[in-house]
Amino acid sequence: MEKTYIITLIPGDGTGPEITETVKKVLAATGVRINWDTVIAGETALQKLGTPLPDNVIESIRKNKIALKGPLTTPIGTGFRSVNVALRQILNLYACLRPCKSYKGVKSRYQDLDLVLVRENTEDLYAGIEFAPESNEAKEIVKMSKGKAREGSAISIKPISKIGSEQIVRFAFEYAVKHKRKKVTAVAKANIMKITDGLFYDTAREVAKKYPSIEYEEKLVDNMCMQLVQKPELYDVLVLPNLYGDILSDLCAGLIGGLGIAPGANFGEDMALFEAVHGSAPKYTGMNKVNPTALLLSSKLMLDYIGETEKASRLEKALSAVIAEGRRVTYDLGGKSTTADMGDAIIERLG
Repeated sequence: MEKTYIITLIPGDGTGPEITETVKKVLAATGVRINWDTVIAGETALQKLGTPLPDNVIESIRKNKIALKGPLTTPIGTGFRSVNVALRQILNLYACLRPCKSYKGVKSRYQDLDLVLVRENTEDLYAGIEFAPESNEAKEIVKMSKGKAREGSAISIKPISKIGSEQIVRFAFEYAVKHKRKKVTAVAKANIMKITDGLFYDTAREVAKKYPSIEYEEKLVDNMCMQLVQKPELYDVLVLPNLYGDILSDLCAGLIGGLGIAPGANFGEDMALFEAVHGSAPKYTGMNKVNPTALLLSSKLMLDYIGETEKASRLEKALSAVIAEGRRVTYDLGGKSTTADMGDAIIERLG
């Protein structure tokens, strides 16, 4: 008898619900059996429940250990800088995985790219430890800086820990081994931030010694940006602290055609959240025209995670065939199809 999975579903805001509805139908067509535990977050939850991140969202993910999330809008003026960031920190989803792979039929200056970005998800400047210029903490830090920080400076603190760095670098190497990747590149700015980014590099070198079959190298983040634009084919798995990872993940998405085809996944020790990393596109709400590819590819990662690798492979092959054919795809891929019609075309390919 086929196993049935209970998975948390957060439909999202704006165009999220129509995208997730199409994804649910495609996943059902793969043959995987899923009971969806549907909860709401973001702007939708704020309007209905008075908070963008209700307790039952966290409870559901902790219980089910797996979640699929459509794009969320973080409402302005709430206590959350980002619902996405809050989810990662509350659930300790310390690793963000962003595969960047070329698909035939997607317009891009680059072809045959297949690299993976691994981003630390909980530390760095995204920890949100900030002080206003008039605060006692900021004034004290300005004094301690001995003139390096001007009076009236706003202050943001960048925590980088050995345990956090070790965790994320080990994740990158384990991913490389499992997926037969050949090289891991650690990216930071240790020539300037010698202590924080220096700790990240020192830790990465220690971890790398335990994986002699995988080539290890280091690149400064500014140089890495240039390298990715000039010769991205030289890179395989990139591992980065939080802020650099956020910036470079969008750069890498640009290399393959944009966020509309860029999947995302967040992993903790015993749970995972899969998501579309693009925005909720509220101006297109209800028009049934937004590309579902990013969330479909995130779902493919989810199927791999739960061990349904054959169904994951079939899903990706069907999706790539529809995109390559270019006949029943959404406007951003050069077609005129609706979200639902593109989903139906993929289902037909699944056979």
